[in-house]
Amino acid sequence: MNGPARTTDTLSSPTPVLSISPVVLPAPGRAVDLEVRVSAPVTGSELPVVLLSHGLGFSNNLSSLNGYAPLANFWAAHGFVVIQPTHLDSRTLTSHPDTPGAPPHWRTRAEDMKRILDQLDVIEAAVPQLLGRLDRSRVAVAGHSMGGHTASLLLGARLTDPHDGTTVNLAEPRITAGVLLAAPGRGGDALTGFTVENYPFFLTTDFSEMTTPALVVAGDKDDSAFLSVRGPDWHADPYTLSPSPKSLLTLFGAQHGLGGVSGYDVAETTDENPGRVAAVAGLTWAYLRSALYPGDPSWQAARDALAAGPDPLGRVESK
Repeated sequence: MNGPARTTDTLSSPTPVLSISPVVLPAPGRAVDLEVRVSAPVTGSELPVVLLSHGLGFSNNLSSLNGYAPLANFWAAHGFVVIQPTHLDSRTLTSHPDTPGAPPHWRTRAEDMKRILDQLDVIEAAVPQLLGRLDRSRVAVAGHSMGGHTASLLLGARLTDPHDGTTVNLAEPRITAGVLLAAPGRGGDALTGFTVENYPFFLTTDFSEMTTPALVVAGDKDDSAFLSVRGPDWHADPYTLSPSPKSLLTLFGAQHGLGGVSGYDVAETTDENPGRVAAVAGLTWAYLRSALYPGDPSWQAARDALAAGPDPLGRVESK
């Protein structure tokens, strides 16, 4: 296909996907060079880009460029180039002698995404099948759990660095849309003592300047009790506490795994539901299509289809 395919054509005819990893990006000053996975449709030009940030978890490899295949494969099969970094808090790197081990790298995670955008030429050179096929004017970010926090910072959320007290602004103007999947909510008295002790940067999370358009996806059974005393509503904070334009997809019965988005047949998924994962993949794809291509009807069509079902998997609200 030449240029972005029409919505109906793309969905009815998924394209075979090529997936290449690791693509190694030079990263002076980083403990190790930045490794990414690149997944893309084998055909098509002027392809939009999605940066996908992994979460944390008990598995050894899902929190790396090897995770989130149910989302990456779907988005790539329907016209996106998906780039997945291995962040420094990945379990795959904890044995490296130069890698700091304890705290999550909230700042370096966001810097990883900026580094990817700075080195798209390097990625194209390493993946010749992509040469000249990227639409660099259409870039989105997506992330699950801790990856959702990373995405929120790139979309404009603020926090205070717990080490020096400075206000941190990591907003990335090259990113024009986002998807936050089971992302952390506000700080302050919403947090447990465990979170305050182990993730002090969560204390000052501020969504009031997260102005970039975004879809927030939250499960109504995702209580994340070890992180927040607020219950499932905590994960809706990036929607309720940020300025428009935003949308919130609430998934009925979903827990933190949102049905299993972090990988195929993941044992630690507590709410395994292939239908839910398929819905998340399709709805997020539709949102990103319409966010990156104003006037594209995919998001409205997906919302209508979700609401029309006799037993809907969730509901959408927007502002």
